[in-house]
Amino acid sequence: MQIWVDADACPKAIKDILFRAAERCRITTTLVANQSLPVPPSRYIRMLRVSGGFDVADNEIVKRMAAGDLVVTGDIPLAAEAIAKGGHVINTRGESYSQNNIGERLAMRDFMDGLRSSGIETGGPAALSSREIQNFANRLDRFLTHSQPADGKTIGP
Repeated sequence: MQIWVDADACPKAIKDILFRAAERCRITTTLVANQSLPVPPSRYIRMLRVSGGFDVADNEIVKRMAAGDLVVTGDIPLAAEAIAKGGHVINTRGESYSQNNIGERLAMRDFMDGLRSSGIETGGPAALSSREIQNFANRLDRFLTHSQPADGKTIGP
């Protein structure tokens, strides 16, 4: 299992949590973005820079991920593709996406896009709160705890 991070819009606090988890669990964590991002030196943390363009990073994550991998993203269409491919998805606010809720999330996203395209101001998401950062850390920890192999071997390279 690996962790794939849609890193262009991922807050620093979330990346820091992911970096610590990668080291603690020895799990390969790859940040995918269309710009270079600083990552700490580690055999478990990688930065994959892709060319700029609409959904280039998202498409690269879907192409490279495998069933059972974790994707960290707030992008609903990317989450849907990752779930369809057998992946697990957590957004940066600590919410899990699954087969049970992704359809509803896609419908709401499309509805809001429709409102915006008709000129209605919907506002953007609120700033990430300390409670949401803690929710993310807790959700990630629960996921990684349940994903550890029974034989005690590490996950990753």
